[in-house]
Amino acid sequence: MVVLAAAIVTKSGKAIVSRQFCEIQRSRIEGLLASFPKLTSTGQQHTTVETENVRYVYQPLEELFMVLITNRQSNILQDIESLHLFARVVTDLCRSCHEHDISKKSFELLCAFDEIISEGYRENVNLSQVRSNIEMESHEERIQEIIAKNKEQEAKEELKRRAKQFEMQRKEAAKRGQDFMQGNFSNSNQMGGRYSPSIEPTARIQQVEKPSYSSRSSTPVSQAKGMKLGRKAKAADLFDAIKPDVEEPLLRSVSSAPVMSNQEAIHVSVEERVSMSANRDGDLEQLDVKGVLTLKVSDPSSAKIRFNISANNDGGIQFKTHPNVDKAAFKNENSVQMRDLSRPFPVNQNLELVRWKYATQDETVVPLSVNCWPSPAGDGTCDVNIEYNLEADHLELHDVVISVPLPAGPNVTVSQVNGSYYVDAQRHVLEWQLPVINADNSSGVLECSIAGDNSDGFFPVVISFTSDKLICGVDVADILNLETNESAKFSKDVHLSTDEYIVG
Repeated sequence: MVVLAAAIVTKSGKAIVSRQFCEIQRSRIEGLLASFPKLTSTGQQHTTVETENVRYVYQPLEELFMVLITNRQSNILQDIESLHLFARVVTDLCRSCHEHDISKKSFELLCAFDEIISEGYRENVNLSQVRSNIEMESHEERIQEIIAKNKEQEAKEELKRRAKQFEMQRKEAAKRGQDFMQGNFSNSNQMGGRYSPSIEPTARIQQVEKPSYSSRSSTPVSQAKGMKLGRKAKAADLFDAIKPDVEEPLLRSVSSAPVMSNQEAIHVSVEERVSMSANRDGDLEQLDVKGVLTLKVSDPSSAKIRFNISANNDGGIQFKTHPNVDKAAFKNENSVQMRDLSRPFPVNQNLELVRWKYATQDETVVPLSVNCWPSPAGDGTCDVNIEYNLEADHLELHDVVISVPLPAGPNVTVSQVNGSYYVDAQRHVLEWQLPVINADNSSGVLECSIAGDNSDGFFPVVISFTSDKLICGVDVADILNLETNESAKFSKDVHLSTDEYIVG
């Protein structure tokens, strides 16, 4: 079966959405679609019509037609089956089969058409698989969103707790300061005043006005720079007091973000996210890698380009290209170029041209392995040994954090550690932090004693890291300017990060 084109047309033959799967001129497709209404017979329930060169397989969609144009040698049964899948995809993506809704969803429809037909031949997919592919739904992304919301909620609760704690401290300090005043000035016949140790050293009384001994009792006035006694703090004062505790972590996270280098007129960004799940013994259960190559052209004179990509020689890597990318050139030569070479790439847009994914259960592909060995000590604690090994010697990992749950609270005694560690009392987590892991420190150990005698409570262990080298080895070495037929200058960013890297 060879499908030349798939289109949604009106009863007059006007094409709303059309996708060609073979090398055929646009004018030829427009002519075939314009002659389609003349070939259909009104009042008859036919699904096919043939001419000397092509066959039309069609199905009504309310006021429109879903039309497949095939050659006459194709299998009619397979054509009809493909037509039904096209129609189901259209009704699934669009709220109604009207021209306005079809035009609004045209890009999604073209992507879905490419999932069904590739270079004129039917792919072995069903509706649910097509929907999953075009939505690019990620279970790991949903988990990260839930984690982010939980962290945000925890931050709000911590803010409320600190505000309440600060308010209680203010009231306590005000109360102690009032007791100090009453103790010093209760007897007017005494000279000076007694020293009262109830006041904190930080709240020093700079000057004390002498009280008047009139019939009306007056409150002693103090001018303390540490705090003002006898005055209710406003909400703004309370916020200013706890503002450093909230803003400093945010400023640290912003300052630690990498500063983007100067980009050329052509900028290529290659990014991969790796997810791994292993059991408690460290045996691999599944490793998934998802990657995307993004192109940004900022100069219109550099928009007509072509480049080849390279990758590891592994048949398990599955690539997908943008609908406007020449699929045949990519399949045969690993070349990324516009399907119509006379058209330039859009300017000042981040274009995701190539996506790939890789799934394996081969332990030799795992970049970093982590083992956690908790052993109950018999006194309500566990001796925990955590070990890491860099399995991929060609990688250099940065900002590595290995997080171990603390089920019985933040009570940790560390006896040996490579790198540094941090006990997060709020989240009940021990974070083992290593700035860099490479061939020079390809393995390391953290030994500690943690409260709790349940070994199951120390799992799952969550790992995060980044790298400037990729697992699948996707790279761009050279870019050719098609107008000058010379190599174009370009900049490139390569980034690897973890999505959900879990042991246990």
